[in-house]
Amino acid sequence: MKLRPLGDTGIQVSEIGLGGWQLANPDWGLSDASEALRIVQQSIEAGCNFFDTAPGYGHGLSEEVLGQVLKPVRKSVIICSKFGHSPAGASDFSTPAIRPSLEGSLKRLGTDHVDILLLHNPPRELMDGRSADQYAELDKLKAEGKIRAYGISLDWRADLELMMGTTASQAAEVLFNAFYQEPMPAFARAQKQGVGLIVKVPLDSGWLSGRYRADSRFEGVRDRWSPEVIARRGALVAKFAELVPPGTSMGHAALQFILAQPQVSAIIPGARSVAQALDNFAAADKQLSPETVQAIHALWAEEIEPDPLPW
Repeated sequence: MKLRPLGDTGIQVSEIGLGGWQLANPDWGLSDASEALRIVQQSIEAGCNFFDTAPGYGHGLSEEVLGQVLKPVRKSVIICSKFGHSPAGASDFSTPAIRPSLEGSLKRLGTDHVDILLLHNPPRELMDGRSADQYAELDKLKAEGKIRAYGISLDWRADLELMMGTTASQAAEVLFNAFYQEPMPAFARAQKQGVGLIVKVPLDSGWLSGRYRADSRFEGVRDRWSPEVIARRGALVAKFAELVPPGTSMGHAALQFILAQPQVSAIIPGARSVAQALDNFAAADKQLSPETVQAIHALWAEEIEPDPLPW
């Protein structure tokens, strides 16, 4: 697995990491902690060194699973966690809540520091360092060695630009994929400013994996799309499939499109099984041609940007 710099932090991350939201998470219909442990172990063996989690993932179990497997190799892996949503499901982005939240994460992870700590999709006013006092507390935690870098998990270009313009954040977790390229115009500034970009939801909640079509139906976490939205997404999947080179899976092409953006440090797809995790990592073995990358961008610009898909 190739490593990429996380902005100017001095941290090197595997270009495909492991997103920890699905690890033994009952919200996803998953409860097998042993499979989650195998996913993490096999990810390490595949060359993955970057693991993303949060206190609220699996009600704290994601951090516990990662802690069990990563503790023996802690010096050689990079851990990103968040604050704002507790294992119990409560939300609290207040400055006094930062340290207790982090201490809880450190205990579950079995470590004395996390490499990256992110505000977990906070209200937009808390992304403005001119008025939010959370960043002073984050600077203290950084000075104490409890975190190496901090930033925000966010969804929009305007949010990324606000963070970069008003805070000393060195990392951002950004919603970005072939069907959602809205933040992309801010990527050049992030690279110039030394902000590492971590891409979340790279497979558009599974649509870009090729698993879903216009007749698909959903329940649980993904039970949020109307029949009309599903039909439109299915049509876009068919158009995306036409752009995928022969011999390349849709999922690999979707991840390779993101890796073709030089400003991106890492992608964090989730995985429900060892096979799925290993398949995600295999996407890094090849690259898309510049022509295919441009065609995927054109699909967004022509078909989606004028009428964005609802999340």
